[in-house]
Amino acid sequence: MTPPIDRSHTEDLLAFLRDGSSPYHVVAEAARRLEKAGFTELGASARWTGRTGGSFVVRGGALIAWYVPEGAPPHAPFRIVGAHTDSPNLRVKPTPDIGRAGWRQIAVEVYGGVPLNTWLDRDLGISGRLTLRDGGTTLVKIDEALFRVPQLAIHLDRSVNEGLALDPQRQTQPIWSLGRPEQGALLRRIGEHAGVEPEGIIGWDLMLHDIQPPGLLGADREFLVSARLDNLISVHAGVTALTAAADHWTRNTAPDGRFRVPVLAAFDHEEVGSGSETGAQSPLLERVLSRSVAARGGDGEDCARAFAGALCASADMAHAVHPNFSERHDPDNHPLPGGGPVVKVNVNQHYATDGTGLAAFAAACERAEVPWQRFVSNNAMPCGTSIGPITAARLGVTTVDVGVPGLSMHSARELAGAADPGHLTRALTELVTTG
Repeated sequence: MTPPIDRSHTEDLLAFLRDGSSPYHVVAEAARRLEKAGFTELGASARWTGRTGGSFVVRGGALIAWYVPEGAPPHAPFRIVGAHTDSPNLRVKPTPDIGRAGWRQIAVEVYGGVPLNTWLDRDLGISGRLTLRDGGTTLVKIDEALFRVPQLAIHLDRSVNEGLALDPQRQTQPIWSLGRPEQGALLRRIGEHAGVEPEGIIGWDLMLHDIQPPGLLGADREFLVSARLDNLISVHAGVTALTAAADHWTRNTAPDGRFRVPVLAAFDHEEVGSGSETGAQSPLLERVLSRSVAARGGDGEDCARAFAGALCASADMAHAVHPNFSERHDPDNHPLPGGGPVVKVNVNQHYATDGTGLAAFAAACERAEVPWQRFVSNNAMPCGTSIGPITAARLGVTTVDVGVPGLSMHSARELAGAADPGHLTRALTELVTTG
């Protein structure tokens, strides 16, 4: 039986996926939604004083947002949703204009764990952030079919179906025109689209994206198909849960004094290890939350108490059982799309879930009346990881790794159950509000 699907939630997620073609665009859209919900952006170098209500800080492709209920003491424990804004893709190199054999091409570098074959023969646009000579930045997005990484015809590679191996340096460079390479051509095109002179562009963080829009698939349209489901499903769920928690606290108080401070931590660079100023390995989250305590008159003891009582749900995509490769999965744990969010467990701490975190998330699912599933890897297969273990180790907080199950993870276009993003959002809303 097809599970019930919150179609309004799905439509809102589809719009979020369309907008979030780069981490910088994801953050811009999240910030827009937060501001619409009454949150205020704070400058990282400004002085924060006495703030209740909703606040957020933007740093590049990362965003930290939180809501302090009226009357909450400085030591009120944090309820954190952690996610990441980046996705595996092809990123533009510092000298982008190249060519060979009469074709003009763009030099790209592989970002993250990319199944390269999924980027072949797709119509690609470009988006990201431009850094200007005056030190300012601007976003740019050309959502048009400009580029393509063409596959070699089967007539020239009869063994292609015996296993395709692509050289990431020589065989992933997209074409975009004919003729000799012309230095500065790409920047001129991008500058024209962004409304800035190409001479004023001093640096860039640009990436290619599949321009095919997200949509629904299946006999009953029970599947969601899109680029960047990993991990924009979780960012969207986190933003929605945070604004729902804020709405709850504007209308309610905590009669037993059990206030919670809901937090969204959307980091960049998870797909390459999180080791950056905007990644989960940085002190960004710890500093922001510590400052939020101090802004409400709290001291070091209050901050320590807020972290001691904290709980983090690290939300990232999970593996659904693959019908054509079921032997690659644990034989006793087969998550399926539509079965609700997955709790991910790995005793070697590639995931941070322990019994305490699992119980907290399971209780939130029960309160939200949503189903949930378990995931553990086949012992003979390497296990992925997330920001969960990093956050748990850096902050010393109880952390549970969760996510929506899907297929084709890290591909140019991924698949998940259309009902599960809504299930995850409701569970996270319960967790950050009353958990």
